[in-house]
Amino acid sequence: MRFMGPMKKVRLSEQVIDAIKQMISEEGFGPGDKFYSENKLTRKLDVSRSSIREAIRILEVTGFVSVKHGKGIFISDSIGDGFGALSDWVKNNETFLIEHFEVRLIIDPKAAAYAARNAEDDDIKKMEEACEEFGKDYKAGNTAGLIKADKRFHKTIAKSTKNRTLFLIMKTMTESLPEGWISSLHIPGRANKTIVEHESVIQAIKTRDSVAAERAMTQHIENALHDIRVSIVGAP
Repeated sequence: MRFMGPMKKVRLSEQVIDAIKQMISEEGFGPGDKFYSENKLTRKLDVSRSSIREAIRILEVTGFVSVKHGKGIFISDSIGDGFGALSDWVKNNETFLIEHFEVRLIIDPKAAAYAARNAEDDDIKKMEEACEEFGKDYKAGNTAGLIKADKRFHKTIAKSTKNRTLFLIMKTMTESLPEGWISSLHIPGRANKTIVEHESVIQAIKTRDSVAAERAMTQHIENALHDIRVSIVGAP
């Protein structure tokens, strides 16, 4: 089939998602059917298990599949109702998501403050490149790319602090606990707000204003958490 064989490196996450959607459609999977395991998808698409796992998480949030722990991956009953599926997923994972952002409110603002003190010119350039990539993916409607660029932005800030422990914590969160990024960037309007908020953080880091950098990052995370909560209750 057309999706078989090694995937290209460019926009890998988007290709994996498209390939899985194609499998669901062309192989006749219907609502409630059990889908392939992560191991089998890894073999079929010849990509890393981490790429498959993130694609499945995105597809779960957007309503294409549901993951039942200990049982496997199943085709969702809500295909075609992307925002409704997102709302349901956010509601069902409310505690986890709030805890995710509570932890990030501890880590990200301090990372921005330390970055304002310790980032080198090359670090700042990489932050700007991540923001540029985010903007391009936003214009292209590539949500998978947005998530990748957003995680890259936050990891770059953490790395620029020159604090190895802080960087490893952020790296672990982006790789093992990406649901916060996935859920928030699927909320209508959040990606556009993120562009402005990221620019404020970078500007403070470039001017070496640690107080402003911490404040801008705090506002960014609080805004994302606010939008998550609004999507749960349906009103501010």
